[in-house]
Amino acid sequence: IEPMSKPPVNKKAAGLAAMLALAVPLIAVWEGKENNPYVDLVGVLTVCYGETRGIENRIYSDAECEAMLTEAAGDFGGAVLERNPNLIDRPYQWAAATSLAYNVGKAGYSRSTAAKRFERGDWAGGCEAMTWWNKAGGRVVRGLVNRRQAEYRLCMSDL
Repeated sequence: IEPMSKPPVNKKAAGLAAMLALAVPLIAVWEGKENNPYVDLVGVLTVCYGETRGIENRIYSDAECEAMLTEAAGDFGGAVLERNPNLIDRPYQWAAATSLAYNVGKAGYSRSTAAKRFERGDWAGGCEAMTWWNKAGGRVVRGLVNRRQAEYRLCMSDL
């Protein structure tokens, strides 16, 4: 009898799962959850954990909010990985970058100094650059300062 060999693990799927396990709780804490749609600091209709895409004016269930967060985190994480494929083996940095992208948008992340530094393999420099995204409506917001510090701490893990 020959021993069974392990099936090959899809590197992207395994990396995505590890990243989501770190990113989803981080995003949830900083976004907070509101089941009723509201207008955020910069005038955008928002619901659940900061979701701004395809919002209907109705009350959302907790299960809908959880599903929306996981789907959105995967979507933003995919965009981060597309911009910085070298994050595939770096779940902490990928998760922190995903939280940033979730908050500032895919385009904002893509053109950020953090993304440029990650592209060069400057992990600590990328983590530092994430902290610069601390303004809303042109002014420094304490909640964003705190969120960026939490993202920075996660980002610096395992370096």
